[in-house]
Amino acid sequence: MVAQVWREDLSLAFHAPKRTSMDDSIAVTLKIVAVWMRKLRVTPAPALFRLEAKGPKLPIYWGNRNWHPLLAETLGQMKQDGVRRALAFVTSAYSSYSGCRQYREDIARAQAEVGAGAPEVEKLRAFFNHPAFVEATIERVRDALEAVPANARESVQIVYLAHSIPVSMASSCDYVKQLEEVRRMVSAALGQKNDALVYQSRSGAPGQPWLEPDILDYIRGVKAGSLASALVLAPISFISDHMEVLYDLDVEAQQLCDSLALPMARARTVGVHPKFIAMVRELILERMNPGSERRAVGTLGPRADVCAEDCCPAPRRTVVSGR
Repeated sequence: MVAQVWREDLSLAFHAPKRTSMDDSIAVTLKIVAVWMRKLRVTPAPALFRLEAKGPKLPIYWGNRNWHPLLAETLGQMKQDGVRRALAFVTSAYSSYSGCRQYREDIARAQAEVGAGAPEVEKLRAFFNHPAFVEATIERVRDALEAVPANARESVQIVYLAHSIPVSMASSCDYVKQLEEVRRMVSAALGQKNDALVYQSRSGAPGQPWLEPDILDYIRGVKAGSLASALVLAPISFISDHMEVLYDLDVEAQQLCDSLALPMARARTVGVHPKFIAMVRELILERMNPGSERRAVGTLGPRADVCAEDCCPAPRRTVVSGR
Protein backbone atom coordinates (compact mmCIF):
# COMPACT_ATOMS: atom_id res chain seq x y z
CA MET A 1 0.00 0.00 0.00
CA VAL A 2 1.11 3.55 -0.45
CA ALA A 3 0.03 5.96 2.25
CA GLN A 4 0.71 9.67 2.23
CA VAL A 5 3.01 11.16 4.87
CA TRP A 6 1.75 14.72 4.71
CA ARG A 7 -1.71 15.42 6.04
CA GLU A 8 -3.00 17.64 3.25
CA ASP A 9 -2.59 15.01 0.53
CA LEU A 10 -2.78 11.43 1.82
CA SER A 11 -3.18 8.27 -0.23
CA LEU A 12 -2.73 4.51 0.15
CA ALA A 13 -1.77 1.69 -2.25
CA PHE A 14 -1.03 -2.03 -2.01
CA HIS A 15 1.70 -4.23 -3.46
CA ALA A 16 0.20 -7.58 -4.44
CA PRO A 17 2.04 -10.88 -3.88
CA LYS A 18 4.18 -12.22 -6.70
CA ARG A 19 2.32 -14.33 -9.24
CA THR A 20 3.29 -17.95 -9.60
CA SER A 21 2.78 -19.89 -12.85
CA MET A 22 1.34 -23.41 -12.63
CA ASP A 23 0.20 -25.89 -15.21
CA ASP A 24 -3.15 -24.50 -16.29
CA SER A 25 -4.24 -27.93 -17.50
CA ILE A 26 -4.78 -28.99 -13.91
CA ALA A 27 -8.40 -28.31 -13.07
CA VAL A 28 -7.77 -27.78 -9.36
CA THR A 29 -5.15 -25.17 -10.18
CA LEU A 30 -7.59 -23.25 -12.30
CA LYS A 31 -10.04 -23.22 -9.41
CA ILE A 32 -7.32 -21.99 -7.05
CA VAL A 33 -6.33 -19.22 -9.43
CA ALA A 34 -9.92 -17.98 -9.51
CA VAL A 35 -10.10 -17.95 -5.71
CA TRP A 36 -6.72 -16.22 -5.47
CA MET A 37 -7.70 -13.46 -7.93
CA ARG A 38 -10.91 -12.85 -5.99
CA LYS A 39 -8.86 -12.51 -2.80
CA LEU A 40 -6.52 -10.02 -4.44
CA ARG A 41 -9.42 -7.84 -5.50
CA VAL A 42 -10.94 -7.69 -2.01
CA THR A 43 -7.78 -7.53 0.12
CA PRO A 44 -7.58 -3.71 0.31
CA ALA A 45 -11.16 -3.40 1.56
CA PRO A 46 -10.54 -4.08 5.28
CA ALA A 47 -7.77 -1.48 5.43
CA LEU A 48 -9.96 1.06 3.64
CA PHE A 49 -12.85 0.44 6.01
CA ARG A 50 -10.53 0.79 9.02
CA LEU A 51 -9.14 4.10 7.77
CA GLU A 52 -12.61 5.38 6.89
CA ALA A 53 -13.88 4.52 10.37
CA LYS A 54 -10.94 5.69 12.49
CA GLY A 55 -8.88 7.90 10.21
CA PRO A 56 -6.84 9.17 8.67
CA LYS A 57 -9.22 8.98 5.70
CA LEU A 58 -7.04 8.00 2.77
CA PRO A 59 -7.85 6.97 -0.80
CA ILE A 60 -6.31 3.58 -1.57
CA TYR A 61 -4.18 2.83 -4.62
CA TRP A 62 -2.92 -0.60 -5.66
CA GLY A 63 0.40 -1.07 -7.45
CA ASN A 64 2.12 -4.37 -8.34
CA ARG A 65 5.64 -5.46 -9.15
CA ASN A 66 4.65 -8.21 -11.59
CA TRP A 67 1.08 -7.64 -12.75
CA HIS A 68 -1.35 -4.90 -13.67
CA PRO A 69 -1.78 -2.33 -12.37
CA LEU A 70 2.01 -2.08 -12.40
CA LEU A 71 3.70 0.40 -10.11
CA ALA A 72 4.35 2.87 -12.92
CA GLU A 73 0.68 2.78 -13.89
CA THR A 74 -0.37 3.40 -10.29
CA LEU A 75 2.12 6.22 -9.75
CA GLY A 76 1.00 7.78 -13.02
CA GLN A 77 -2.60 7.76 -11.79
CA MET A 78 -1.54 9.20 -8.45
CA LYS A 79 0.27 12.01 -10.27
CA GLN A 80 -2.89 12.78 -12.24
CA ASP A 81 -4.86 12.80 -8.98
CA GLY A 82 -2.51 15.35 -7.46
CA VAL A 83 -0.81 13.04 -4.97
CA ARG A 84 2.62 14.44 -4.19
CA ARG A 85 4.04 12.38 -1.33
CA ALA A 86 3.16 8.91 -0.09
CA LEU A 87 4.10 6.01 2.15
CA ALA A 88 4.43 2.51 0.72
CA PHE A 89 3.15 -0.46 2.67
CA VAL A 90 4.77 -3.54 1.15
CA THR A 91 3.13 -6.82 2.12
CA SER A 92 6.43 -8.37 3.17
CA ALA A 93 6.95 -8.51 6.92
CA TYR A 94 10.62 -9.50 6.85
CA SER A 95 13.90 -7.99 5.65
CA SER A 96 15.65 -9.32 2.56
CA TYR A 97 16.68 -8.04 -0.83
CA SER A 98 13.55 -9.37 -2.57
CA GLY A 99 11.27 -8.41 0.33
CA CYS A 100 12.55 -4.89 0.95
CA ARG A 101 15.34 -3.29 -1.10
CA GLN A 102 14.07 -4.61 -4.43
CA TYR A 103 10.69 -3.00 -3.78
CA ARG A 104 12.41 0.32 -3.20
CA GLU A 105 14.27 -0.18 -6.47
CA ASP A 106 10.95 -0.97 -8.18
CA ILE A 107 9.44 2.24 -6.83
CA ALA A 108 12.43 4.27 -8.01
CA ARG A 109 12.14 2.73 -11.51
CA ALA A 110 8.43 3.50 -11.60
CA GLN A 111 9.06 7.10 -10.54
CA ALA A 112 11.63 7.48 -13.33
CA GLU A 113 9.12 6.08 -15.84
CA VAL A 114 6.42 8.51 -14.71
CA GLY A 115 8.90 11.37 -14.88
CA ALA A 116 8.67 14.86 -13.44
CA GLY A 117 5.91 15.21 -10.87
CA ALA A 118 5.90 11.54 -9.85
CA PRO A 119 4.92 11.19 -6.18
CA GLU A 120 7.66 10.93 -3.60
CA VAL A 121 7.30 7.53 -1.90
CA GLU A 122 8.71 6.28 1.38
CA LYS A 123 8.42 2.67 2.50
CA LEU A 124 6.98 1.81 5.92
CA ARG A 125 9.23 -0.25 8.18
CA ALA A 126 9.35 -4.04 8.26
CA PHE A 127 6.77 -5.30 10.75
CA PHE A 128 7.70 -8.92 11.54
CA ASN A 129 7.95 -8.13 15.27
CA HIS A 130 5.12 -5.64 15.59
CA PRO A 131 2.97 -6.95 18.47
CA ALA A 132 -0.22 -6.90 16.39
CA PHE A 133 1.39 -9.01 13.64
CA VAL A 134 2.71 -11.50 16.18
CA GLU A 135 -0.61 -11.66 18.05
CA ALA A 136 -2.54 -12.22 14.81
CA THR A 137 -0.11 -15.00 13.90
CA ILE A 138 -0.53 -16.62 17.31
CA GLU A 139 -4.31 -16.62 16.93
CA ARG A 140 -4.15 -18.11 13.44
CA VAL A 141 -1.83 -20.91 14.58
CA ARG A 142 -3.96 -21.57 17.68
CA ASP A 143 -7.04 -21.98 15.46
CA ALA A 144 -5.14 -24.49 13.32
CA LEU A 145 -3.99 -26.45 16.37
CA GLU A 146 -7.61 -26.72 17.47
CA ALA A 147 -8.51 -28.06 14.02
CA VAL A 148 -6.23 -31.08 14.43
CA PRO A 149 -8.32 -34.22 15.10
CA ALA A 150 -8.45 -35.03 18.81
CA ASN A 151 -6.97 -38.49 18.27
CA ALA A 152 -3.88 -36.98 16.56
CA ARG A 153 -2.88 -34.34 19.12
CA GLU A 154 -0.39 -36.40 21.10
CA SER A 155 2.69 -34.83 19.50
CA VAL A 156 1.58 -32.14 17.07
CA GLN A 157 4.41 -30.25 15.39
CA ILE A 158 4.09 -26.65 14.20
CA VAL A 159 5.90 -26.19 10.90
CA TYR A 160 6.55 -22.51 10.23
CA LEU A 161 6.71 -21.85 6.49
CA ALA A 162 8.68 -19.11 4.76
CA HIS A 163 9.43 -18.38 1.14
CA SER A 164 12.85 -19.78 0.34
CA ILE A 165 15.49 -17.35 -0.95
CA PRO A 166 19.03 -17.92 -2.27
CA VAL A 167 21.57 -18.69 0.44
CA SER A 168 23.70 -15.81 -0.88
CA MET A 169 20.79 -13.43 -0.28
CA ALA A 170 20.04 -14.84 3.17
CA SER A 171 23.67 -14.46 4.24
CA SER A 172 23.57 -10.69 3.75
CA CYS A 173 20.32 -9.88 5.58
CA ASP A 174 18.35 -10.68 8.76
CA TYR A 175 15.66 -12.75 7.05
CA VAL A 176 16.33 -16.03 8.85
CA LYS A 177 17.01 -14.31 12.18
CA GLN A 178 13.65 -12.53 11.98
CA LEU A 179 11.80 -15.71 11.03
CA GLU A 180 13.37 -17.55 13.95
CA GLU A 181 12.32 -14.73 16.26
CA VAL A 182 8.68 -15.01 15.19
CA ARG A 183 8.84 -18.79 15.46
CA ARG A 184 10.20 -18.52 19.00
CA MET A 185 7.59 -15.98 20.14
CA VAL A 186 4.60 -17.79 18.64
CA SER A 187 5.59 -21.23 19.95
CA ALA A 188 6.29 -19.81 23.40
CA ALA A 189 2.88 -18.12 23.52
CA LEU A 190 1.21 -21.41 22.57
CA GLY A 191 3.30 -23.55 24.90
CA GLN A 192 4.61 -25.59 21.97
CA LYS A 193 8.15 -27.00 21.87
CA ASN A 194 7.79 -29.31 18.88
CA ASP A 195 8.30 -26.95 15.97
CA ALA A 196 10.45 -26.29 12.92
CA LEU A 197 11.23 -23.58 10.38
CA VAL A 198 10.88 -24.90 6.83
CA TYR A 199 10.84 -23.32 3.37
CA GLN A 200 8.71 -23.46 0.24
CA SER A 201 8.35 -21.99 -3.27
CA ARG A 202 11.96 -22.41 -4.30
CA SER A 203 12.80 -21.20 -7.80
CA GLY A 204 15.96 -20.30 -9.70
CA ALA A 205 18.69 -22.43 -11.22
CA PRO A 206 18.85 -26.00 -9.84
CA GLY A 207 22.51 -25.63 -8.92
CA GLN A 208 22.02 -22.45 -6.90
CA PRO A 209 21.78 -23.08 -3.13
CA TRP A 210 18.51 -21.91 -1.58
CA LEU A 211 17.33 -22.08 2.02
CA GLU A 212 16.23 -25.57 3.05
CA PRO A 213 14.59 -27.89 3.99
CA ASP A 214 11.83 -27.82 1.41
CA ILE A 215 8.39 -28.49 2.84
CA LEU A 216 7.71 -31.70 0.88
CA ASP A 217 11.09 -33.20 1.75
CA TYR A 218 10.53 -32.18 5.35
CA ILE A 219 7.11 -33.85 5.55
CA ARG A 220 8.60 -37.11 4.28
CA GLY A 221 11.30 -36.86 6.94
CA VAL A 222 8.75 -36.28 9.70
CA LYS A 223 6.86 -39.40 8.72
CA ALA A 224 9.99 -41.51 8.30
CA GLY A 225 11.32 -40.44 11.69
CA SER A 226 7.96 -40.51 13.53
CA LEU A 227 8.61 -36.93 14.62
CA ALA A 228 4.97 -35.88 14.98
CA SER A 229 1.45 -37.28 15.24
CA ALA A 230 0.15 -34.42 13.10
CA LEU A 231 1.41 -31.22 11.47
CA VAL A 232 0.19 -27.64 11.62
CA LEU A 233 1.57 -25.66 8.69
CA ALA A 234 1.89 -21.95 9.49
CA PRO A 235 2.88 -19.78 6.48
CA ILE A 236 4.33 -16.90 8.50
CA SER A 237 6.12 -15.13 5.64
CA PHE A 238 2.95 -14.82 3.56
CA ILE A 239 0.31 -12.17 4.23
CA SER A 240 -2.54 -13.56 2.10
CA ASP A 241 -3.80 -16.98 1.06
CA HIS A 242 -2.46 -16.50 -2.46
CA MET A 243 -1.26 -18.99 -5.08
CA GLU A 244 1.91 -20.12 -3.33
CA VAL A 245 -0.06 -20.90 -0.17
CA LEU A 246 -3.13 -22.39 -1.81
CA TYR A 247 -1.22 -24.63 -4.21
CA ASP A 248 2.03 -25.46 -2.39
CA LEU A 249 0.34 -26.17 0.93
CA ASP A 250 -3.38 -26.82 0.42
CA VAL A 251 -2.77 -29.02 -2.64
CA GLU A 252 0.76 -30.43 -2.76
CA ALA A 253 1.50 -30.65 0.98
CA GLN A 254 -2.02 -31.84 1.77
CA GLN A 255 -1.86 -34.56 -0.87
CA LEU A 256 1.49 -35.75 0.45
CA CYS A 257 0.26 -35.82 4.05
CA ASP A 258 -2.84 -37.73 2.97
CA SER A 259 -0.70 -40.30 1.16
CA LEU A 260 1.43 -40.74 4.31
CA ALA A 261 -1.58 -40.91 6.67
CA LEU A 262 -0.18 -37.87 8.49
CA PRO A 263 -2.93 -35.47 9.69
CA MET A 264 -2.35 -31.87 8.65
CA ALA A 265 -3.99 -28.52 9.34
CA ARG A 266 -2.97 -25.25 7.73
CA ALA A 267 -3.07 -21.94 9.60
CA ARG A 268 -4.70 -19.08 7.76
CA THR A 269 -2.58 -16.09 6.88
CA VAL A 270 -3.04 -12.83 8.77
CA GLY A 271 -4.00 -10.49 5.91
CA VAL A 272 -7.62 -9.84 6.94
CA HIS A 273 -7.17 -10.40 10.67
CA PRO A 274 -8.45 -7.34 12.57
CA LYS A 275 -5.17 -6.97 14.45
CA PHE A 276 -3.18 -6.98 11.22
CA ILE A 277 -5.45 -4.34 9.70
CA ALA A 278 -5.11 -2.24 12.87
CA MET A 279 -1.32 -2.59 12.59
CA VAL A 280 -1.34 -1.12 9.08
CA ARG A 281 -3.15 1.95 10.38
CA GLU A 282 -0.76 2.17 13.34
CA LEU A 283 2.29 2.10 11.07
CA ILE A 284 0.83 4.92 8.98
CA LEU A 285 0.10 7.05 12.04
CA GLU A 286 3.52 6.24 13.50
CA ARG A 287 5.21 7.63 10.40
CA MET A 288 2.93 10.66 10.21
CA ASN A 289 3.69 11.58 13.83
CA PRO A 290 7.46 11.66 14.48
CA GLY A 291 8.28 10.78 18.06
CA SER A 292 5.31 8.45 18.51
CA GLU A 293 5.85 5.00 20.01
CA ARG A 294 7.32 2.45 17.59
CA ARG A 295 6.03 -0.81 19.04
CA ALA A 296 7.96 -4.06 18.75
CA VAL A 297 8.20 -7.29 20.73
CA GLY A 298 11.02 -9.78 21.14
CA THR A 299 14.73 -9.07 21.20
CA LEU A 300 15.44 -7.40 17.85
CA GLY A 301 13.69 -4.05 18.28
CA PRO A 302 11.81 -2.05 15.63
CA ARG A 303 13.42 -1.77 12.20
CA ALA A 304 14.61 1.63 11.05
CA ASP A 305 12.26 3.76 8.99
CA VAL A 306 15.00 4.39 6.44
CA CYS A 307 17.23 1.44 5.57
CA ALA A 308 20.99 1.82 5.71
CA GLU A 309 22.85 2.02 2.42
CA ASP A 310 24.30 -1.48 2.89
CA CYS A 311 21.05 -3.06 4.12
CA CYS A 312 19.81 -6.18 2.29
CA PRO A 313 22.10 -5.91 -0.77
CA ALA A 314 21.35 -7.77 -3.97
CA PRO A 315 22.76 -11.32 -3.91
CA ARG A 316 26.04 -11.92 -5.67
CA ARG A 317 25.54 -13.68 -8.97
CA THR A 318 28.00 -16.42 -9.78
CA VAL A 319 28.84 -16.89 -13.44
CA VAL A 320 29.92 -20.41 -14.32
CA SER A 321 31.82 -20.74 -17.58
CA GLY A 322 32.74 -23.93 -19.38
CA ARG A 323 34.78 -24.96 -22.35
